[in-house]
Amino acid sequence: MSVKKLELHLHLEGAAPPSFIRGLAQEKRADLSGIFDDRGSYAYDGFEDFLRVYEAATSILTTPQDYARLLAEVLERCAEEGVIYAELFVSPEFCGGADLGAWRDYLAAMVEVADRMRAQGIDSRGIVTCIRHFGAERARKTAICAAETAGGWITGFGMGGAEGVGKATDYDWSFDCAKEAGLGLTCHAGEWGGPESVRQALDLGCTRIGHGVRAIEDAQLVRDLAERQILLEVCPGSNIALGVYPAWDRHPIARLADAGVRVSVSTDDPPFFHTTMRHEYNRLADVFGWGDEEFAQINRWAADAAFCDEATRDRLRKEFQ
Repeated sequence: MSVKKLELHLHLEGAAPPSFIRGLAQEKRADLSGIFDDRGSYAYDGFEDFLRVYEAATSILTTPQDYARLLAEVLERCAEEGVIYAELFVSPEFCGGADLGAWRDYLAAMVEVADRMRAQGIDSRGIVTCIRHFGAERARKTAICAAETAGGWITGFGMGGAEGVGKATDYDWSFDCAKEAGLGLTCHAGEWGGPESVRQALDLGCTRIGHGVRAIEDAQLVRDLAERQILLEVCPGSNIALGVYPAWDRHPIARLADAGVRVSVSTDDPPFFHTTMRHEYNRLADVFGWGDEEFAQINRWAADAAFCDEATRDRLRKEFQ
């Protein structure tokens, strides 16, 4: 669909096209052949292997300039899909090992690109992300990087990675640190861990949940999410590609929205899941009969929940009146 779109759940490294990663590996004379299939696409088997391939691909990104080139590539592709505003998860863990000085250098390179792309019609913000399976102590270093660089392009803090490792509340220090710095909070939950993982993310103070779709298994939780106007950053194509749901017609996004839960639509790690924002919208239209009214509504919800300043929020809302 050619309608304008907001995307709130997009991993910067996970949005790297395989051709970009292969090209960078060739420049650096590094061998990453084991993470691609015969067609040149990312090759993985299940979620744990997806994390392995993701981190292997990310390992070739070793300098601030690498991240600047990647951000330009990703935002250009977003714009081609009709996205006018995107929030990208990016981790200091992959940008200098969560060293604050190194992170500042990486961030400066990305901000320069973000400013240039904004002038070309695609606005963006960064969500600093800790990696759950790296552990709570390492998450603290990431949170300090987030707090020390909050403002401007960095407007949010979140947690990705393997949802089955520990409890979300094990990371409460990091989320408290980010909240005190004025950052918006989100957390991957309700993808693999079920409704209880969503409750744990809410206990961290999150106003958004990354995925969150398995909340549908708990009627009271669905009512709570609707009443509290918590937005779920839903990525249907990702959920289906990874086997959370077997097919589009089994995905609960429409049931959640019908129950009053605010949802947005994103691509998560698009080249890994062979999807685009247009593809997501087209499938939602085909399977659930969504049209202009439904798409305008989910984008209004996304604008309301975006981690941005009020002037930007008002401008985005006007796009979907």
